[in-house]
Amino acid sequence: MNIRSVLEKMIAARASDLHLKTGTPPVVRVDGVLYTLDEPAPNAEQLRGVANQLLNEEQRHYFLTHNEIDFAFGVSGLARFRANIFMQRGTPALALRHVPVEVPSLEDLGLPTVVRELAFAPRGLILVTGRTGSGKSTTLAAMIDAINRVTTRNIITVEDPIEFLHRDRLSFIHQREIGLDAKSFQDGLRYVLRQDPDIILVGEIRDYETMSTALMAADTGHLVLSTLHTTDVVQTLQRVISFYSPHQHDEVRLSLASNLRAVITQRLIPRRDGAGRVPACEIMVTTPTIREFILNAEKTPLIHGAVAEGVTQYGMQTFDQSVMTLLLEGIITEEEALKNCNNPNELNLKLKGINAASDRVWQPVESDEDLGETASHPEAAEFGSWPGRP
Repeated sequence: MNIRSVLEKMIAARASDLHLKTGTPPVVRVDGVLYTLDEPAPNAEQLRGVANQLLNEEQRHYFLTHNEIDFAFGVSGLARFRANIFMQRGTPALALRHVPVEVPSLEDLGLPTVVRELAFAPRGLILVTGRTGSGKSTTLAAMIDAINRVTTRNIITVEDPIEFLHRDRLSFIHQREIGLDAKSFQDGLRYVLRQDPDIILVGEIRDYETMSTALMAADTGHLVLSTLHTTDVVQTLQRVISFYSPHQHDEVRLSLASNLRAVITQRLIPRRDGAGRVPACEIMVTTPTIREFILNAEKTPLIHGAVAEGVTQYGMQTFDQSVMTLLLEGIITEEEALKNCNNPNELNLKLKGINAASDRVWQPVESDEDLGETASHPEAAEFGSWPGRP
């Protein structure tokens, strides 16, 4: 099997992911939809050959003993890829994700301006969350790149694997990969505070130890960036607290209230013009009110309402407000808006001009135009496509 040829077709199709398994032609994901490439179905022996070609000796040994492995690799003159090789029904299977060589800017990604402001926060913990494939790593890379271009910082990343490669510009960046430079996230972070960091990026928080270290680093005056697989702001807080035993919940709520700077949760939505996808973001900035809601478990569900009302003053927004903005700017269709918002019935009523008791939530994102007709503003064309998509 000529893996380079398949990867070239993947890039030509502007696909974000490639899937290979025995007996099935290669499958790519373009803007969230799976398509089959015009390539013969590989057999098990061919996929073993691909795996051996991509892995070094140490990685081959790890794969043989664990039956799966995460890593990243580059193809000269083509692109960089994040890969996972695993076993299914006794044969190898591969999932490859295209990682652009150039780190996109926050503006290219179409992220709200408050994300750039958060990137330059002097200290605290910032969590970027969302389901797999929602662009979390891309957002973090863009935030690091924004810092790297305009200020001098010592930045240390711990990733599994390293996806975007950063070149030193004004900042000094050390990128450490799990399995190559450190055995685990816990090991990678154990001595990080002795390495004189200003900013620490943790590729993903997966357990109590990593979460505790991230909070401790934020508590000592560092800016810590990381990701979680959660789908909204309130669920993110609940997930963090769930890492700890019940008797520690009050303590971790106090630590979060003191150190959590913001939560950015993403979903990618197909653009109206078919040119890729655009992120809808729910953004929570820790204000005194939200700090109070974090401390009190009974008030934590009220955070969603505080986010909805913090659009103008703090740059916060809920998913539904973000989706409404994208709809009014003509970037997404009404169908996609209703499919991706949290409260489709309420949004549908609003689009039909039917007022509800929660109308104050919509006021910051409404225009003078009739909400029943989506705007088609020229500036909509300025929003960039998500990397790897058309």
